[in-house]
Amino acid sequence: MATEVTSRPSRQNVLIGELPADFLRIEGVNSAPSTPSNLQISSDEQTARALQYGGQIGSQVAAAGPCVGRLSITIVQAKLAKNYGMTRMDPYCRIRVGHAVFETPTDLNGSKSPRWNKTIQCNVQPGVESLYLEIFDEKSFGADYRIAWNHIQIAPSVFQGEVKDDWYPLSGKQGDEKEGMINIVLSHQQVQQMPMFAPQVVYGGVQPMVVPSPYGYAAPVAPNMMGYPAQAVPQPQQQQQQQTRQPQPVQITPDDINSLKEMFPNMEEAAIQSVLEANNGNKDAAVNSLLAMSS
Repeated sequence: MATEVTSRPSRQNVLIGELPADFLRIEGVNSAPSTPSNLQISSDEQTARALQYGGQIGSQVAAAGPCVGRLSITIVQAKLAKNYGMTRMDPYCRIRVGHAVFETPTDLNGSKSPRWNKTIQCNVQPGVESLYLEIFDEKSFGADYRIAWNHIQIAPSVFQGEVKDDWYPLSGKQGDEKEGMINIVLSHQQVQQMPMFAPQVVYGGVQPMVVPSPYGYAAPVAPNMMGYPAQAVPQPQQQQQQQTRQPQPVQITPDDINSLKEMFPNMEEAAIQSVLEANNGNKDAAVNSLLAMSS
C-alpha cells in the first residue's frame, strides 16, 4: 500500500549568523554593546555614584538642618505628706512642658512613697523655661483625685549643659509647699533637627525623585540602574474601581399575584404586588409579610 508523503514548505528569509549589535536595543539608553562585562561595569558604576550621591545629600542636610533644644526629664520618686482615701493610693504624675503633656505609669499601691523612674524626652522652643506637674491618685470608679502640684522653674544652668538632680516641694490640700517633695532630674542638650524635605540636587542632569520617609524627612532616590530617569520609569496601570451595580427591578407576573390572591382573598392586588416588589419577588417572604399585615 503506497503512502503519500506531503512535504512541508520551506521557510523563507531565514537569517543565519550573528545578530547585529543594535538588535532589540533602545536607542539613546546605552551606546555600548550589551555584553555581560559592560553590564557589570555599569552596575558597579551606578552603585558607586549612588553612594557618593547619598553622602553628598547627608552632608548638605547636616549642614543645613537647624538645632533645637531637647529637655530630658526623669521623674524618680515622691514623698507625700498624706495618704488620701480609705485604701493605699495609686499615684501617677502628669507633666506639661509648653503645649506638650506627658504622664508616668501608675505606681499601684505606691501610697505616700511612689516610685516611677520615668524619663521623658521633649523638644522645647525658645522661651520655655518652666514645667508644671501634678500628682493624681488613679481611681477605678470616678475621676482621679489630684493630690499635689507645683510649677517648677528650670535653672539656667540646665540650659548650659548641667544635669540638675534635686527635690522640689509640692503644694496641695495641706498648704503651699506642704504636701511633700518630688525628685526630678533635668538635663538639656542641642540636637539637630532633620528637615521635612532634603535639598534638591541635580544628579547627572536628571532631577532625583523624592520619596517620603517615616522618619520625618524625604529621602532622594538616584536614577535607576536601567538608565531611565526616576521620572521616566514606567508606572503600572492603576486598577479601575468597580462601579456598584444597582439591582435590577424584579418582574412581577400576574400569575404570582393570583397565586397569593388565592391565599389572601381579602387583600387587594395592588397591595400584594407592592409586597412582592418589596421582597424582590420572594413568595415565601411575601407570604410572611402578608400574614403580619392581616393579623
